[in-house]
Amino acid sequence: MTSELLPVGLLTPVGTTLDVSAGTAGLMVTAPGIVAAFAAPVIAVTAGRLDRRALLAALIALVGIANLACATAPNFAVVLVARVLVGVGVGGFWAIAGGLALRLVPPAQVARATAVVFGGVSTASVLGVPAGTFMGELTGWRAAFAAVGALGLVALVVLVFLLPPLPTEASARRMTFRDLSRLGRDNPGVRAGLALTFLLITGHFVAYTFVRPILRDVAGVDDGLIGVLLLGYGVAGVAGNFAAGTRASRDARRTLLAITTTLTVALTLLALLHDVPAAGIALLIVWGFAYGGAPVSLQTWMLTAAPKATEAATSLFVAVFNLSIALGALLGALAVDNIATAAAPWLGAALALLTALTAAAARRPTADRWRLTDR
Repeated sequence: MTSELLPVGLLTPVGTTLDVSAGTAGLMVTAPGIVAAFAAPVIAVTAGRLDRRALLAALIALVGIANLACATAPNFAVVLVARVLVGVGVGGFWAIAGGLALRLVPPAQVARATAVVFGGVSTASVLGVPAGTFMGELTGWRAAFAAVGALGLVALVVLVFLLPPLPTEASARRMTFRDLSRLGRDNPGVRAGLALTFLLITGHFVAYTFVRPILRDVAGVDDGLIGVLLLGYGVAGVAGNFAAGTRASRDARRTLLAITTTLTVALTLLALLHDVPAAGIALLIVWGFAYGGAPVSLQTWMLTAAPKATEAATSLFVAVFNLSIALGALLGALAVDNIATAAAPWLGAALALLTALTAAAARRPTADRWRLTDR
């Protein structure tokens, strides 16, 4: 996930080096998001009975190699091709890994394990990207991509040696695209979860993709401080992930209401308070804490709604999540390039508010006994 989101903090230096605008550089986020959205259900369906550990190893190897290709790319076209490969690896990896907590720990520990698994997603969003930004400021953006690529290959070795074999359950039949369609159509909890994911993640990435120019041009924060401030944002986000994990297992709806209300207020104030660096810094930390709990809360909603079809539900969730990343980055680029930098947080706040209203109107997810063998 750090691989997918790394360009967020490096748009300006990459665009400068490769001679493209900030909006065009935003395609580094849009392209893998779109590809991951399609890769997640395709890989979930075509994986069949392949051992999940072997599949995860192949996908993370692809991500590591693609990042190393970005680090050595001579032009922006090569970067985009490598980013497409990142999208394939990320979409497939997350679709499979998202529901593994249910297989790796006893039932009483599933909520904590899910928070740990999705702690990786939150940490990527709120700590991996800031760390990459900080490294990019110190040693250049190519070094940041190379470091993430090398860490991906290290993660490959650790995964192979520490994760147990994960063969598909003998009683499970092969998933089909028709199964995915039925789950999304027939399960009201899944439908609501997908709608909330689409609105919340799109709204977040409308603003977050351009967090650097927002802090610099809107809040008036010195450009040299942004890398360090994003690390603070990251720490707050990791705390938000674990704070939300336990609460979401008890009541995902109320947890998401709190998250979206906080995001609405923080992004609105960030757009309003021009050239007030102290306020911008404080709001950045609040933003990080609130969003840090979003992925685990949304995934908990999906698993609660479809506990007997975790891979199917997770693949739909990952598809919508990544499509929302891509759409958010694209809408943010259009807003920044054609209106003003401040338009990005305004649009993000509007979508966060719409998410809060949707959560308020939705029913709490309940365990639907939907499973592939029932269809």
